[in-house]
Formats: sequence, structure tokens, C-alpha cells
Amino acid sequence: TMTVHNEKHIVEVHVRSGVYSSDSVFDYSHGYIATRLFSRNACFIMKINKNHAPELREIGRLDFERETMKKVYSPNNVWVQFQSGHSVLDRMKDWVLYGRSIEQLCTGLPLYQ
Repeated sequence: TMTVHNEKHIVEVHVRSGVYSSDSVFDYSHGYIATRLFSRNACFIMKINKNHAPELREIGRLDFERETMKKVYSPNNVWVQFQSGHSVLDRMKDWVLYGRSIEQLCTGLPLYQ
């Protein structure tokens, strides 16, 4: 399922698929995407690449969901590499950078950037 919060510039995507279940937040205000994988008990954060991510106003619920499920969340595609999140900023400054929605999604989990 997907929820678009136009006023907050946030999109939430919830995938319920057994061991592959996840929650994602696309925070356009702060420019980050975070995905919480329940099977790994971890959170993955990356900067939004404006050349590849659709703009908030262009996201059509059904179109985006269908394409996202086919391309982004396919277990056959590896499209990004993450490193363990050892930031020079302390944790509080990280959450200011990522935004409140991502903080709520990822607090208490190992972060990979």
C-alpha cells in the first residue's frame, strides 16, 4: 500500500509479503529515502537522486505502485550498495538531516547509508 502526504512532501510505502515485508519513507523535504526491512531488522537510508526518483506531484498511486513492485522491490534487482552508517555527526544531528518521518521509521535499528 502507498500513502502520499502532499502537505508534508512524504510518501509511505508498505509492502506486506512475508519474509520480504518492508516499510519505506520517501521524504522529499529532506531529500532521503529510508527502507526498514523486517527480515533483517535494519534500516537503509539513501539520498534521493532526482534523476531517477519520480517527483512527488508525478506519483500516481496505481502506476507508481505497480512499477515500484516490478522494479524497485524485485528480489532479482540489486540497484544500490549500502555501507554501515558510521556518521561523523552524532545521532541527534543525523535525525535532523533525515527528518522526523525517517527517525520514526528507523529509531533503534542499525542504519546503513
